[in-house]
Amino acid sequence: MSIHVHPNILEIMAKVKSLFNVEGTLGEVTFYKDQDGYKIRTKNGVSKERIMNDPAYARTRENLAEFANAATSGKMLRRSIVSLMNDAKDNRVSSRLMQVMSRVKNEDLISARGERNVATGILTTLGMAWLRGFNFNRKAILDSVLQASYVLNPATGEVVIDDLVPIQQLDIPEGATHVTLSSGFLNLDFNTGVKDLQGSNLVNLPIDATISTVNLTPVGVPVGVGQNFYFLKVAFFQQVNAVQYPLNNGAFNALQIIEVV
Repeated sequence: MSIHVHPNILEIMAKVKSLFNVEGTLGEVTFYKDQDGYKIRTKNGVSKERIMNDPAYARTRENLAEFANAATSGKMLRRSIVSLMNDAKDNRVSSRLMQVMSRVKNEDLISARGERNVATGILTTLGMAWLRGFNFNRKAILDSVLQASYVLNPATGEVVIDDLVPIQQLDIPEGATHVTLSSGFLNLDFNTGVKDLQGSNLVNLPIDATISTVNLTPVGVPVGVGQNFYFLKVAFFQQVNAVQYPLNNGAFNALQIIEVV
């Protein structure tokens, strides 16, 4: 069995804040945050060279390799949906998603220890289940924000919300006058990083008692041999003098993975 760990993985992990902004202990390695950002250190002063070469630390190297895969996979997903997520996320979405990706990786029952990966784990029923329902903004959970039923067509990515009454079926933040609903259909290959995101039309509605049927249809079906992800987004706006402004920079916007196949 070979464990593929970059020889400079400790420096890489210490420097890349956007990828490993977590705190805690993994084997002999501790992740922490100081005034310069997120860093790592080894317990009991164990050198990087020893961790990377000493047979006694084989399990630590295995853990590091799998940790890196989960973090990289989370980054792939986040970067694939930047256009959806940029105004619908919380400040811990990276670490929360990485934790879920680690659970997906654990569903890989084929690869050797230290080589388990998200690309294999996501092919399983449980692997897909871990990501289904993930909310990118923990302060705006979709099932609480949108209190209406919707139907997804997995073949086209179309989402239909019948008879939506905004004033009754939305958890409306103070100051919101309008809401925009949209969806996304993504194919992402965790092996190669190849991605294709197809966004839907935007349906903008005043927050009142008008009944509307919302049809959100992606412009096309994404191309690829990876996993299919379906997203539903609710964004709030405040209208002032006929101009709609994002409400509180998107703090109340919801974005969820509603299905994975």
